[in-house]
Formats: sequence, structure tokens, C-alpha cells
Amino acid sequence: MQVDTSSETLVKAGEFGACLGNPGETNACSTPPVTLDRRSFLKGAASAGAATGLTALGKPLRAEPALRDVPNQDDSRFVAEAHFYERLPNKKIKCKLCPRECTVGDRERGYCGVRENRDGVYYTLVHSRVCAAHVDPVEKKPLFHYLPGSLAFSLATAGCNVNCKFCQNWDISQSRPEQVQSVYTPPKKVAELAAQWRCESIAYTYSEPVVFSEFLMEAADAGHEAGIRSVVVSNGYIQDEPLRAAYGKMDAVKIDLKAFTDSFYQKIVAGQLKPVLDTLVTLRKMGKWTEIVYLVIPTLNDSEQEFRGLASWIKANLGTDVPLHFTQFHPDYLLKNLSITPIPTLERARDIARAEGLHFVYVGNVPGHPAEHTYCPRCQRILVERMGFEIRQMVIRNGACPTCKQPIPGVWHA
Repeated sequence: MQVDTSSETLVKAGEFGACLGNPGETNACSTPPVTLDRRSFLKGAASAGAATGLTALGKPLRAEPALRDVPNQDDSRFVAEAHFYERLPNKKIKCKLCPRECTVGDRERGYCGVRENRDGVYYTLVHSRVCAAHVDPVEKKPLFHYLPGSLAFSLATAGCNVNCKFCQNWDISQSRPEQVQSVYTPPKKVAELAAQWRCESIAYTYSEPVVFSEFLMEAADAGHEAGIRSVVVSNGYIQDEPLRAAYGKMDAVKIDLKAFTDSFYQKIVAGQLKPVLDTLVTLRKMGKWTEIVYLVIPTLNDSEQEFRGLASWIKANLGTDVPLHFTQFHPDYLLKNLSITPIPTLERARDIARAEGLHFVYVGNVPGHPAEHTYCPRCQRILVERMGFEIRQMVIRNGACPTCKQPIPGVWHA
């Protein structure tokens, strides 16, 4: 799972000022952050049903202290039949969720480690098995053109269907469910928690939502019944049928496009590029609001040729208005030998993409950079002014620039 180091990673509750605010505030992230100790967070979560005590600003831990007060859960609660698989002879199955199409024998698991064949029936082991949860600004996902300044109740289960060598959340993405403390949080409880914290959306994030798609779909339905939207932060490595079924329930999608060469995907991600590009095209045809993040890693995916090819492909296949975020890499996991991405490299990537005709190109993980703002593509007026994840000012009116009336694509109001 590719993640902005400043946004989508996890730490112990109480270690940082968590942007939770009070349930009665309309925009908690515009106020000074409130520091929650572990017991307070668990107490508040328990009042709505259940929740985990992890926050979203740093690094994950397998044995999170915030969960020590939570009794061991019966693992059977987390087991449900998987939706996307084909039965084969001799009690084998073929998984039809992601492009790997794992063939799995009886009592074995697929590559992701969270789906198991039991007597010829395939099961997900992470339904309602939440190992990380926090209230984030939607800008942390990052989604810049979707309900700016709103809050997202963000959650994850263990597991992933790729293995990015730069993953910031490897402690949960590369773990089996049994290795990570989790809390039973069924879909209706997720919706209740989101409502309690005045969140306009539920975000499926941190690890890889593809592998907990059954839970995601039911949580999205529960959220929609309560008037709460759903957004997903994904690697896009998914087959067409589950993409349409699961992400069809999403109100917005952010895809991590990890590089624009298949060699990078094979060597650094343990995946393939084409299925991700196919996902982006399908999302466009489905009319889903989509934004793209490209983590710029020095020496691996930072050539001008790659930037130009990426921007040209987006323009030709998705259009000029899809927001593209070039974000700064920080060394972690298996790529600690590389340096932080130089800011001039990010600026060069943005300049190339804009020269190719893309209208909304951002620089991420560099708080205070002028490329955090949203500019009108016609008159260049600043329409959304940001400082990190804080919205300083937004002047978009009726989906358009108030100065020149240029339409600005996005979902600006609930």
C-alpha cells in the first residue's frame, strides 16, 4: 500500500495531537488538535459500539497498547464467505478478486493472507476485523476536490495483495490477521462511529481495501443508510467484476499509481501496471470521482520521460481534469537506502504534467508549498488555499471560479 508519510500512516493513540476534536464541532480540523489518551479514545468508541485505538499520523504497531484493555475476540466473528471466487475440482478454488487469480488448495490461503479455502469454500477472515481506525481530514487521503475541510472516519484491516518495498504501513499490510490486534466492528457500528464523530464519509485506507472488499461493501451500505458517504484509498489492483461491485458503492476513489513502468511494478511492488491503468479507465467510465497519487521515488520512478508518459496517458484516457498528486518519498520498510525526494524533482514533475495539459497537479508531503493550492485553470486565481491538511480559504461558488466562471470539477459541498 503506497501512503503519504505525512498522512496515512499510524501511531499509538495519545502520542500525537489527534485531529478528532469534539463530536459537536462542525470542522474539528480548523481548531487546535485534541490529544486523546488511549483510554479516552476507547471509551468514546465503545459508546457507539467498538473501535480501535490507533491514530493516523505515524507508524503502526502489531501489538497496539491501546487495545490491551479489549478482550480477545472470537475469530469466527470475522469469517464470512468471500464473494469473488470459482470452485475447482479436488476442493481447490480460484480467487477472482485481483489479477493474481490465486489457485488455493484446501486449508490454504491466497497471496494476501486474509482469504482461506475451507473444504472448497473460500472465506474472508477480516470481515469487521478493524485493526486501525481514526478520524482524518479528507485531505489526508489525499482527496483535494472532494468535500474539502470535511472529516473521514478512516479504518483498515490487515492484509494487502501486493508488497511495496516502500510501504509505510507494512506492519499491518504485510501481516496476517492473527498477527495484528483487532476489534470486532461490524458495518452498522462503523456507520455509528462515523456519525458520532461528525464525519461526512467513511474512508477505507491504511492497508489495501481490495482484500477486505466484502466488509467494505457492507460498511458502505450501512453508511449510506445513515447519510454518510464512502471513499476508498486503493492500489487499484483488482479485477473488473469486484471493481464494479465494490468500488461501485464508493462516492470517491483515490488510486495510488506507483509508477508508469511495468518493470517498477514487478520489481518494487510485486504487481503489474496494466490492471491498475484498466481500473482507472473503468472508474472514469463509471463516473466515479477519482484522484491519483504518484509517490516520486529517487532513481526508481522519477525520470522526465516517465512523468511525461504518465501525464500524456492521463490526458488521453481520463481527461485533463483528474487531480494528480506528486508526493514526496520518505525512506521506510525495504527502501531505507534512498533519500527523500528533492523538492525540485516534484516541481519538475508538476511542470511537465501541466505542460502536457493537465489542469490540477499538486505537490504533496511538502506543507506550505504553493502547489498545495487549487488554482483556476483559466485565470489562475487561488480557489482553495491549503496549509498541509488545513483549508485556509475556499472561494469556489456553485462549482465554478467566482472570477471567470470557469467550472471546477469536484464535489465541493455535501
